[in-house]
Amino acid sequence: MRVKFQVLLTGGLLVLLSLPQTSRGAQEAYPSVKQLMNTLMGVHIYYEVAISPNGRNVAWVERQQATSGASLPTYQIFVKDLDSDGDRPRRISAASSGNEASEHDISWSPDSTKLAFLSDAVKKGQSNVYVADVKGDQVTKLTQLDGFPAQPRWSPTGETVAFLFTENQSRDTGPLQPHAKEVGLIESQISEQRLATVEVKSKNFKFVSPADLYIYEYDWAPDTSKFVTTAAHGSGDDNWYIAELCVVPVIGGECTPIFKPSFQIANPRWSPDGKTIAFIGGLMSDQGGVGGDIYAVPATGGPARDLTPDMKASAGWIGWLPSSKQLLFHEFVQGSAGFGKLDLSTGVSTILWTGPEWVTSMLGLGVNISLTHDGQSVAVVRNSYEKPPEVWAGPIGDWKQITHGNESLRPAWGETRDLRWESDGQSIQGWLLCPRDYQSDRKYPLIVFPHGGPSADYLPMWPMAYTYYLRAVLAAEGYFVLLPNPRGSYGQGENFVRANVKDFGHGDLRDILAGVDQASKEFPIDENRMGISGWSYGGYMTMWSVTQTHRFRAAVAGAGVSDWQSYYGENDIDQWMIPFFGTSVYDDPAVYAKSSPIVFVKNVNTPTLIVVGDSDGESPTSQSYEFWHALKTLGVPTQMVIYPNEGHWIMQPTNVLDYVERSIRWFDEHLK
Repeated sequence: MRVKFQVLLTGGLLVLLSLPQTSRGAQEAYPSVKQLMNTLMGVHIYYEVAISPNGRNVAWVERQQATSGASLPTYQIFVKDLDSDGDRPRRISAASSGNEASEHDISWSPDSTKLAFLSDAVKKGQSNVYVADVKGDQVTKLTQLDGFPAQPRWSPTGETVAFLFTENQSRDTGPLQPHAKEVGLIESQISEQRLATVEVKSKNFKFVSPADLYIYEYDWAPDTSKFVTTAAHGSGDDNWYIAELCVVPVIGGECTPIFKPSFQIANPRWSPDGKTIAFIGGLMSDQGGVGGDIYAVPATGGPARDLTPDMKASAGWIGWLPSSKQLLFHEFVQGSAGFGKLDLSTGVSTILWTGPEWVTSMLGLGVNISLTHDGQSVAVVRNSYEKPPEVWAGPIGDWKQITHGNESLRPAWGETRDLRWESDGQSIQGWLLCPRDYQSDRKYPLIVFPHGGPSADYLPMWPMAYTYYLRAVLAAEGYFVLLPNPRGSYGQGENFVRANVKDFGHGDLRDILAGVDQASKEFPIDENRMGISGWSYGGYMTMWSVTQTHRFRAAVAGAGVSDWQSYYGENDIDQWMIPFFGTSVYDDPAVYAKSSPIVFVKNVNTPTLIVVGDSDGESPTSQSYEFWHALKTLGVPTQMVIYPNEGHWIMQPTNVLDYVERSIRWFDEHLK
């Protein structure tokens, strides 16, 4: 096949092409895809939800997602009285009439009468801390900040609001955000996220944590004298992976370490009696993507005790119940969500509810459930591939639907099947998204999507982001879509999560291919028309798979890693690699090389589309370029797209639409 190589700058997209001359134009429209995408991108997304401590009100942050031709979305806060079915939700805002503001990060006062939140009502892009009286119209501005605040949280007495604050930062930081280009002399310039407080009556503001310490999460002590935090010195993006459990006095001063973990920790929670701190610990690959066992450590410090050493699930969130003897937890269980209750004295956990859906109160990485004072009710956002997101509240498993913003939406794709299979003596689970009204006497193409992470898992959820859109639209366009949870995934306990240590791409690919075999046995799938696609670690697995097997006839690799050896020195978060590879690349380059696609790239004959953001610090553009360059040199049909001003996630609506349309066109061209 004669191949044409060219570099184009079109429609604001830097596009590097290596395409057969007979391929269709890059901007050719798919009307059905664009119509479905506009519907999906216009869904009401409930970004946060919080039930009041007395259980009488629910507040949420609603994001009106932008359509493909619009700007980025805005955020609005609403409150609903649960005792009055007929009342409409009330908007809570610091903005004056007729003006718009982005408002989010909600927190109820202990007496359930006030709501703390962040708003940029005064200056666009600069949030401050506000407090609103939810029964009246009074909204009070507490701070005058220059920087980025996050996670406001009331003290147990209701006199003070704590929050995280990065001074002189205009936007959110983190490895998923677009990273600024470095020029000139490269030196370490670190902006630490610190813990701060503001008194509600006096509006006195002060920093609490030291200037050289990055605070990731925190919780008030019940006597309000101190905080428990997860914290580390140095770069916030990189050092989350080695963060320690520390105690910081409210009056300010040094942070006292009380526990240094072997792996990652999250969700520190101080018990109501002040004696114990619980947290989640495990092998985690992304900040915010929490999964692991539940641990407890004395509040004064000492060894931590694993409370769930044999749990065949992964805890994603924990909260104390009033007695200080029990914990409520959210868990991932073989591709489903669940709630359980753990008794600390006996070590016995009781499952309260499990369901094949995504249940959370935050969108994206992580889970943050809100709980009433008596521990009887929670507020969540429920959704699945069959049901779009809505706010629900009430006793666990007996929730009442609060919102109805998406009730007119119906899936354009088919049913979702829970698929189980065996691989290397282990039970593996995954989800199969089917084409709508498929016929058993026909054969259909299949696209496999390895998930990111690798410490993560697939749960059925309504498509609300770029890769989720692609999977749903493919099913709507007549593809089967396999979403496997191979070894390394959450949902089957810590031993299963750690089963890919020093073995990236090997055992997990065997698990995925066994899942392809199982899907082909149970459903009318054409084994000659299979593709593979993924993002982040899923992008790596896509690159790796086409070097190891020729079963896939087309591939789309998003933000992938082609060479673990060079990646170690290029990415902004190399600390995450040590637990997975056992040591640094400088001490054992061979363990990195054995899992690197570039080492085996001459085996590739699969047409591969490569996409990445130009400001990705987690999976640098150079990794995608290296793989594209190799395929181009070897004469393999390939195309590379670099999206401007995008980090590890593709966020801008025009770029999201292009990514979905371009990917479907690629699969259609090579599989249909």
